[in-house]
Amino acid sequence: MFIRQLEYLVTLARERHFAKAAEVCHVSQPALSSAIRSLEKELGIMIVQRGRRFMGLTAEGERVLTWAQQTLSSLSHMRQDASIAKSTMAGTLRMGAIPTTMTVAAFITAPCRAAYPNIHYAVSSLSSEAIAGQLDRFELDLGLTYLDEKTIDGFESLRLFEEHYVLLAARTATLGSTLSWEQAGRLPLCLLTGKMRNRQVIDAAFRRAGAKADVILETDSIFSLYAHVSEAGLYSIVPHSLLNFFDLSKVQARPLTPSLTRAIGLIARNQPALAPITAAVWEIARGLELQRRFDLTLD
Repeated sequence: MFIRQLEYLVTLARERHFAKAAEVCHVSQPALSSAIRSLEKELGIMIVQRGRRFMGLTAEGERVLTWAQQTLSSLSHMRQDASIAKSTMAGTLRMGAIPTTMTVAAFITAPCRAAYPNIHYAVSSLSSEAIAGQLDRFELDLGLTYLDEKTIDGFESLRLFEEHYVLLAARTATLGSTLSWEQAGRLPLCLLTGKMRNRQVIDAAFRRAGAKADVILETDSIFSLYAHVSEAGLYSIVPHSLLNFFDLSKVQARPLTPSLTRAIGLIARNQPALAPITAAVWEIARGLELQRRFDLTLD
């Protein structure tokens, strides 16, 4: 059994297409198929359902896939640990972040880069459900997400800050010092799409207030929201952590009452010990004072 056979299997399960998996692995399709057949012969089981195209893994193949994912993850951690012995931490940290925290990730990677200049980072924008799934499949090392019971169940978690939702308006708009959800609902709003957890949280807040939102535009991009507020005269509702990355000469923020808050933090697989790079980033994140930094933008 060779490591590359396990890599081919994990890639095929992820891509669900022989040709695409071969391309990702930088081999020919016949070479990938042959390697997986050799693995099947060695283990004495059928791993892939046979057909004209990829039809999925057999039940036995799914079990082998889990072992393959764990083995490749352990191999990566071994290499990281070996790099420590050479006095320089090296490798890649794979982080998934919910869309509204993609910019927050920079507050974590910046001090980590200063402490460990040889670490590389792959940061992906994902839903909280996708983050949990990819952590389970060893495709991510850390998740930056909501810390509600549904999300953190079965994971190690580290609370970083509590986000406050605010009304975002153009700098030229005339607003009171605070607004109710009912008042916000009467404004022409641009919000994230209904499939995103952020929007679901906002919709629930309007329902609790007995108000209905006048949504003029929906988008899956935070910076599209910002552009439509600053340039098109619409209003939005966003986490206050984003104000660190908006041009406050063009936009302004107002607290909403009653206050809507959500805990944000890191999650990782619950295991006896974190991988060296993951543990290093986790410890740096533990010492950050993000709450104080983000709250200053509301003063």
